[in-house]
Amino acid sequence: MPLVLSTQVALPANYRPQDMLALHARDALQASEKVEGLRVSKGLTWQGRPALLQLELAEGAALAVASLAVDGPADTGDDQTALDAMVARMLGLGEGADQLALQHGKHPVLGPLLLSQMGLRVPASSSPFEALVWAITGQQISVAAAIALRRRLIAATAVQHSSGMLCHPDASALAALTPEQLRAAGFSVSKIATLERVFAAVLDGSLPLDAWGTQPLQAQDAQAIEDALLAIKGIGPWTVHYALLRGFGWLDGSLHGDVAVRNALARLLEVPSVSQREAEQWLGAFAPWRALVAAHLWASLSAKSY
Repeated sequence: MPLVLSTQVALPANYRPQDMLALHARDALQASEKVEGLRVSKGLTWQGRPALLQLELAEGAALAVASLAVDGPADTGDDQTALDAMVARMLGLGEGADQLALQHGKHPVLGPLLLSQMGLRVPASSSPFEALVWAITGQQISVAAAIALRRRLIAATAVQHSSGMLCHPDASALAALTPEQLRAAGFSVSKIATLERVFAAVLDGSLPLDAWGTQPLQAQDAQAIEDALLAIKGIGPWTVHYALLRGFGWLDGSLHGDVAVRNALARLLEVPSVSQREAEQWLGAFAPWRALVAAHLWASLSAKSY
Protein backbone atom coordinates (compact mmCIF):
# COMPACT_ATOMS: atom_id res chain seq x y z
CA MET A 1 0.00 0.00 0.00
CA PRO A 2 1.43 3.44 -0.88
CA LEU A 3 2.78 5.59 1.92
CA VAL A 4 1.00 8.93 2.40
CA LEU A 5 2.27 11.45 4.93
CA SER A 6 1.24 15.00 5.75
CA THR A 7 2.36 17.86 7.92
CA GLN A 8 1.73 21.54 8.42
CA VAL A 9 3.98 24.36 9.59
CA ALA A 10 3.18 27.81 10.96
CA LEU A 11 5.07 30.50 9.08
CA PRO A 12 6.56 33.74 10.42
CA ALA A 13 4.42 36.83 9.99
CA ASN A 14 6.87 38.33 7.49
CA TYR A 15 7.34 35.16 5.42
CA ARG A 16 7.94 35.84 1.71
CA PRO A 17 6.32 33.11 -0.44
CA GLN A 18 8.10 34.32 -3.57
CA ASP A 19 11.49 33.11 -2.34
CA MET A 20 10.40 29.48 -2.08
CA LEU A 21 8.20 29.57 -5.17
CA ALA A 22 10.93 31.09 -7.37
CA LEU A 23 13.35 28.29 -6.51
CA HIS A 24 10.96 25.67 -7.88
CA ALA A 25 9.84 27.72 -10.87
CA ARG A 26 13.34 27.97 -12.37
CA ASP A 27 12.65 25.40 -15.08
CA ALA A 28 9.92 26.67 -17.38
CA LEU A 29 9.16 23.14 -18.60
CA GLN A 30 8.18 22.09 -15.05
CA ALA A 31 8.79 18.35 -15.63
CA SER A 32 9.92 17.56 -12.09
CA GLU A 33 8.56 20.60 -10.26
CA LYS A 34 5.41 22.53 -10.92
CA VAL A 35 4.35 25.83 -9.37
CA GLU A 36 0.66 26.70 -9.50
CA GLY A 37 -0.25 29.76 -7.49
CA LEU A 38 0.98 29.13 -3.95
CA ARG A 39 1.42 25.37 -4.48
CA VAL A 40 4.59 23.50 -5.38
CA SER A 41 4.37 19.92 -6.67
CA LYS A 42 7.74 18.23 -6.72
CA GLY A 43 8.92 14.78 -7.72
CA LEU A 44 11.64 13.38 -5.48
CA THR A 45 13.12 10.10 -4.33
CA TRP A 46 12.12 9.08 -0.80
CA GLN A 47 13.98 6.17 0.79
CA GLY A 48 14.75 4.92 -2.72
CA ARG A 49 11.18 5.22 -3.98
CA PRO A 50 9.48 7.72 -6.31
CA ALA A 51 7.47 10.28 -4.37
CA LEU A 52 5.36 13.35 -4.99
CA LEU A 53 5.55 16.24 -2.55
CA GLN A 54 2.81 18.85 -2.60
CA LEU A 55 3.61 21.94 -0.59
CA GLU A 56 1.01 24.68 -0.41
CA LEU A 57 1.05 28.04 1.33
CA ALA A 58 -2.21 29.34 2.70
CA GLU A 59 -3.37 32.76 1.56
CA GLY A 60 -1.55 35.30 3.67
CA ALA A 61 1.34 32.85 4.05
CA ALA A 62 0.54 32.09 7.68
CA LEU A 63 0.60 28.33 7.22
CA ALA A 64 2.22 25.77 4.95
CA VAL A 65 0.58 22.39 4.38
CA ALA A 66 2.53 19.50 2.87
CA SER A 67 1.63 16.01 1.74
CA LEU A 68 3.96 13.28 0.49
CA ALA A 69 2.72 10.35 -1.59
CA VAL A 70 5.32 7.60 -1.93
CA ASP A 71 5.02 4.74 -4.40
CA GLY A 72 5.50 1.48 -2.55
CA PRO A 73 5.18 0.21 1.02
CA ALA A 74 5.83 2.23 4.14
CA ASP A 75 9.34 2.25 5.55
CA THR A 76 10.12 1.10 9.05
CA GLY A 77 12.02 4.34 9.76
CA ASP A 78 10.63 7.60 11.15
CA ASP A 79 9.24 9.02 7.92
CA GLN A 80 7.15 11.65 9.69
CA THR A 81 10.14 13.22 11.44
CA ALA A 82 12.08 13.18 8.17
CA LEU A 83 9.20 14.85 6.35
CA ASP A 84 8.89 17.57 9.00
CA ALA A 85 12.63 18.30 8.76
CA MET A 86 12.57 18.36 4.95
CA VAL A 87 9.62 20.73 4.78
CA ALA A 88 11.17 23.12 7.31
CA ARG A 89 14.41 23.21 5.28
CA MET A 90 12.58 23.69 2.00
CA LEU A 91 10.68 26.63 3.48
CA GLY A 92 13.92 28.17 4.76
CA LEU A 93 12.73 28.28 8.35
CA GLY A 94 16.13 28.10 10.02
CA GLU A 95 17.21 30.90 12.32
CA GLY A 96 18.91 33.98 10.98
CA ALA A 97 16.58 36.00 8.78
CA ASP A 98 15.28 38.29 11.49
CA GLN A 99 18.50 38.31 13.53
CA LEU A 100 20.48 39.63 10.57
CA ALA A 101 18.12 42.56 10.11
CA LEU A 102 18.06 43.32 13.83
CA GLN A 103 21.85 43.39 14.08
CA HIS A 104 22.72 45.06 10.79
CA GLY A 105 19.58 46.99 9.84
CA LYS A 106 21.41 50.26 10.51
CA HIS A 107 24.47 49.36 8.46
CA PRO A 108 25.04 52.30 6.09
CA VAL A 109 25.33 50.10 2.98
CA LEU A 110 23.64 46.78 3.71
CA GLY A 111 20.97 48.10 6.08
CA PRO A 112 18.66 49.67 3.47
CA LEU A 113 18.78 46.47 1.41
CA LEU A 114 17.91 44.30 4.41
CA LEU A 115 15.02 46.54 5.36
CA SER A 116 13.68 46.60 1.80
CA GLN A 117 13.74 42.77 1.72
CA MET A 118 12.57 42.04 5.27
CA GLY A 119 11.66 38.41 5.81
CA LEU A 120 13.86 37.05 3.02
CA ARG A 121 14.74 33.44 3.74
CA VAL A 122 16.75 30.87 1.81
CA PRO A 123 14.64 27.85 0.78
CA ALA A 124 16.55 24.58 0.46
CA SER A 125 16.38 21.68 -1.96
CA SER A 126 14.49 18.56 -0.91
CA SER A 127 17.75 16.92 0.20
CA PRO A 128 21.44 17.74 0.67
CA PHE A 129 22.21 15.28 -2.13
CA GLU A 130 19.97 17.14 -4.58
CA ALA A 131 21.61 20.44 -3.57
CA LEU A 132 25.12 19.06 -4.11
CA VAL A 133 24.25 17.63 -7.53
CA TRP A 134 22.79 21.02 -8.49
CA ALA A 135 25.89 22.83 -7.23
CA ILE A 136 28.19 20.61 -9.29
CA THR A 137 25.91 20.97 -12.30
CA GLY A 138 26.04 24.76 -12.00
CA GLN A 139 29.81 25.09 -11.72
CA GLN A 140 31.13 27.83 -14.00
CA ILE A 141 28.07 28.03 -16.27
CA SER A 142 25.02 30.26 -16.45
CA VAL A 143 21.85 29.56 -14.51
CA ALA A 144 19.98 28.87 -17.77
CA ALA A 145 22.58 26.32 -18.87
CA ALA A 146 22.54 24.65 -15.45
CA ILE A 147 18.74 24.37 -15.53
CA ALA A 148 18.87 22.66 -18.93
CA LEU A 149 21.59 20.25 -17.73
CA ARG A 150 19.62 19.38 -14.62
CA ARG A 151 16.48 18.77 -16.67
CA ARG A 152 18.30 16.37 -18.99
CA LEU A 153 19.91 14.58 -16.05
CA ILE A 154 16.53 13.95 -14.42
CA ALA A 155 15.07 12.80 -17.75
CA ALA A 156 17.99 10.42 -18.32
CA THR A 157 17.31 8.49 -15.11
CA ALA A 158 13.56 8.41 -15.87
CA VAL A 159 12.52 7.95 -12.23
CA GLN A 160 8.80 8.66 -12.36
CA HIS A 161 6.07 8.85 -9.74
CA SER A 162 2.73 7.19 -10.43
CA SER A 163 1.25 10.67 -10.86
CA GLY A 164 3.43 11.11 -13.94
CA MET A 165 5.82 13.60 -12.34
CA LEU A 166 9.51 12.95 -12.96
CA CYS A 167 11.52 12.64 -9.76
CA HIS A 168 14.94 13.92 -8.87
CA PRO A 169 17.02 10.72 -8.70
CA ASP A 170 19.04 9.48 -5.74
CA ALA A 171 22.66 8.33 -5.85
CA SER A 172 21.73 4.77 -6.85
CA ALA A 173 19.74 5.89 -9.88
CA LEU A 174 22.40 8.35 -10.99
CA ALA A 175 25.24 5.87 -10.48
CA ALA A 176 23.45 3.53 -12.91
CA LEU A 177 23.93 6.04 -15.73
CA THR A 178 26.89 5.44 -18.00
CA PRO A 179 29.43 8.16 -18.80
CA GLU A 180 28.04 8.13 -22.32
CA GLN A 181 24.55 8.91 -21.02
CA LEU A 182 25.90 11.75 -18.91
CA ARG A 183 27.81 13.13 -21.88
CA ALA A 184 24.63 12.91 -23.98
CA ALA A 185 22.89 14.96 -21.28
CA GLY A 186 25.52 17.64 -21.77
CA PHE A 187 27.89 17.10 -18.85
CA SER A 188 31.59 17.73 -19.33
CA VAL A 189 34.17 15.03 -18.69
CA SER A 190 35.34 16.80 -15.52
CA LYS A 191 31.82 17.16 -14.11
CA ILE A 192 31.07 13.52 -14.87
CA ALA A 193 34.17 12.47 -12.95
CA THR A 194 33.19 14.66 -9.99
CA LEU A 195 29.63 13.34 -9.95
CA GLU A 196 30.84 9.74 -10.12
CA ARG A 197 33.08 10.34 -7.10
CA VAL A 198 30.14 11.80 -5.19
CA PHE A 199 27.80 8.94 -6.11
CA ALA A 200 30.37 6.38 -5.02
CA ALA A 201 31.02 8.15 -1.72
CA VAL A 202 27.31 8.42 -0.94
CA LEU A 203 26.70 4.77 -1.76
CA ASP A 204 29.65 3.45 0.27
CA GLY A 205 28.61 5.55 3.26
CA SER A 206 31.68 7.77 3.39
CA LEU A 207 29.57 10.81 2.43
CA PRO A 208 26.32 10.47 4.43
CA LEU A 209 24.78 13.69 3.17
CA ASP A 210 21.19 13.00 4.05
CA ALA A 211 22.08 11.66 7.51
CA TRP A 212 23.92 14.91 8.17
CA GLY A 213 20.79 16.78 7.13
CA THR A 214 18.49 15.31 9.77
CA GLN A 215 19.42 17.93 12.41
CA PRO A 216 20.13 21.68 12.27
CA LEU A 217 23.83 22.21 11.69
CA GLN A 218 26.23 23.63 14.22
CA ALA A 219 29.48 25.30 13.18
CA GLN A 220 31.56 22.19 13.86
CA ASP A 221 29.16 20.08 11.77
CA ALA A 222 29.37 22.50 8.85
CA GLN A 223 33.16 22.43 9.05
CA ALA A 224 33.19 18.62 9.03
CA ILE A 225 30.94 18.55 5.95
CA GLU A 226 33.09 21.18 4.25
CA ASP A 227 36.23 19.16 4.91
CA ALA A 228 34.62 15.98 3.57
CA LEU A 229 33.41 17.67 0.39
CA LEU A 230 36.68 19.49 -0.29
CA ALA A 231 38.44 16.14 -0.13
CA ILE A 232 36.56 15.11 -3.30
CA LYS A 233 38.41 16.12 -6.45
CA GLY A 234 36.39 18.56 -8.52
CA ILE A 235 34.65 20.21 -5.55
CA GLY A 236 35.84 23.64 -4.49
CA PRO A 237 34.75 26.28 -1.96
CA TRP A 238 31.89 27.72 -4.04
CA THR A 239 30.34 24.27 -4.57
CA VAL A 240 30.70 23.43 -0.88
CA HIS A 241 29.21 26.65 0.45
CA TYR A 242 26.37 26.63 -2.06
CA ALA A 243 25.55 23.01 -1.14
CA LEU A 244 25.66 23.88 2.55
CA LEU A 245 23.21 26.71 1.95
CA ARG A 246 20.76 24.93 -0.35
CA GLY A 247 21.13 21.48 1.18
CA PHE A 248 21.36 22.17 4.89
CA GLY A 249 20.12 25.73 5.33
CA TRP A 250 23.57 26.76 6.62
CA LEU A 251 23.63 30.56 6.51
CA ASP A 252 27.30 31.24 7.20
CA GLY A 253 29.05 29.91 4.10
CA SER A 254 31.03 32.47 2.14
CA LEU A 255 29.84 32.81 -1.45
CA HIS A 256 32.44 35.40 -2.41
CA GLY A 257 33.31 33.31 -5.48
CA ASP A 258 29.81 33.68 -6.91
CA VAL A 259 29.75 36.01 -9.91
CA ALA A 260 26.19 37.20 -9.25
CA VAL A 261 27.04 37.99 -5.63
CA ARG A 262 30.04 40.07 -6.70
CA ASN A 263 28.03 41.86 -9.39
CA ALA A 264 25.29 42.71 -6.91
CA LEU A 265 27.85 43.86 -4.36
CA ALA A 266 29.54 46.10 -6.92
CA ARG A 267 26.18 47.68 -7.69
CA LEU A 268 25.44 48.11 -3.98
CA LEU A 269 28.84 49.72 -3.37
CA GLU A 270 28.56 51.77 -6.58
CA VAL A 271 31.92 50.58 -7.90
CA PRO A 272 32.82 49.07 -11.30
CA SER A 273 33.71 45.63 -9.96
CA VAL A 274 34.50 43.64 -6.82
CA SER A 275 37.20 40.95 -6.65
CA GLN A 276 36.77 37.65 -4.87
CA ARG A 277 39.15 38.81 -2.14
CA GLU A 278 37.23 42.05 -1.65
CA ALA A 279 33.90 40.20 -1.55
CA GLU A 280 35.26 37.71 0.98
CA GLN A 281 36.42 40.51 3.26
CA TRP A 282 33.17 42.43 2.93
CA LEU A 283 30.95 39.40 3.59
CA GLY A 284 33.15 38.40 6.53
CA ALA A 285 31.85 41.31 8.57
CA PHE A 286 28.40 39.71 8.63
CA ALA A 287 29.25 36.30 10.07
CA PRO A 288 27.43 34.12 11.06
CA TRP A 289 25.05 35.13 8.25
CA ARG A 290 27.40 35.56 5.29
CA ALA A 291 25.39 33.27 2.99
CA LEU A 292 22.16 35.00 3.97
CA VAL A 293 23.73 38.32 3.00
CA ALA A 294 24.68 36.71 -0.32
CA ALA A 295 21.04 35.70 -0.77
CA HIS A 296 19.99 39.31 -0.22
CA LEU A 297 22.49 40.34 -2.88
CA TRP A 298 21.05 37.73 -5.28
CA ALA A 299 17.53 39.00 -4.62
CA SER A 300 18.63 42.58 -5.29
CA LEU A 301 19.34 41.60 -8.89
CA SER A 302 15.69 40.61 -9.33
CA ALA A 303 16.82 37.44 -11.13
CA LYS A 304 15.43 33.95 -10.77
CA SER A 305 16.67 32.29 -7.62
CA TYR A 306 19.92 30.42 -8.16
